[in-house]
Amino acid sequence: MKAIVVDHIEKAYAIKKTKVPALKGISFDVPQGELFGLIGPDGAGKTTLFRILTTLILPDSGTASVNGLDVVKDFLKIRQEVGYMPGRFSLYTDLTVEENLNFFANIFNTTVKENYHLIKDVYQQIEPFKHVRAGKLSGGMKQKLALSCALIHKPKALFLDEPTTGVDAVSRKEFWELLRSLRNEGITILVSTPYMDEASLCDRVGLIQTGNIMQVNTPEGLRASFGKKILAVRSNQMLKTLELFKNMEGVEDAYPFGEKHHVVLKKNVQQLNIPDGIEVEEAAVDIEDCFIALMKSHVG
Repeated sequence: MKAIVVDHIEKAYAIKKTKVPALKGISFDVPQGELFGLIGPDGAGKTTLFRILTTLILPDSGTASVNGLDVVKDFLKIRQEVGYMPGRFSLYTDLTVEENLNFFANIFNTTVKENYHLIKDVYQQIEPFKHVRAGKLSGGMKQKLALSCALIHKPKALFLDEPTTGVDAVSRKEFWELLRSLRNEGITILVSTPYMDEASLCDRVGLIQTGNIMQVNTPEGLRASFGKKILAVRSNQMLKTLELFKNMEGVEDAYPFGEKHHVVLKKNVQQLNIPDGIEVEEAAVDIEDCFIALMKSHVG
């Protein structure tokens, strides 16, 4: 069963009397119980899509459904069946942790006790602070509270819009472990992120840029489809080295990649004539390499 179906959705915003497209006829689907990642930079269209799927805004054209319900015709039913965690912390900062959780449980005519098993692993980490006002929590704690509130009514689908942005590395790791355990509960999860390294933690990913879905695949499938050799290079003059490889025959692309540069070789090129003083080693294909190649191909 397809829990989420997006079919040629378009959306544009009017900015100074000009229509600026945010989504350009995108289509994909997510099976029930899958952890699907929407991966792309800021401004790619991720938040607009999430707002459409959670019935907060209407699409200009196309159709979409969540759990078999149309996002336009059945918006009231959808709101009862999904959990939504927006990118910006949106809970009541003047209420305590406990008061926020009880408030959202009451909205959905349930209780914290009834669905505590769903939030237990998350909530236990913030329960010692249950009498602290939400506005006083750290970024990681706010994130866990927001997830608890989104889960308290036992949603069939969970939408998380850039939930780890601005959160420390340890909290990010813990959060993704929680998501994988929730998936095992049968909850369909759609999560967006600008962090390419988080793509490998999803069952499948959709790479999105400027309102277009460039590819949908498993992380392994993305890397396997790259089909070209990558070198990781480093020297004492990184900028000069980058320009050297960009203009070298047999090189398709070269770009900064952490503390090194990644150099993508053209097909059938086995080796290059590399000057002394440059460290070179073969690199494994990363999701970010795939994204960069798709982005340049798409623009071209």
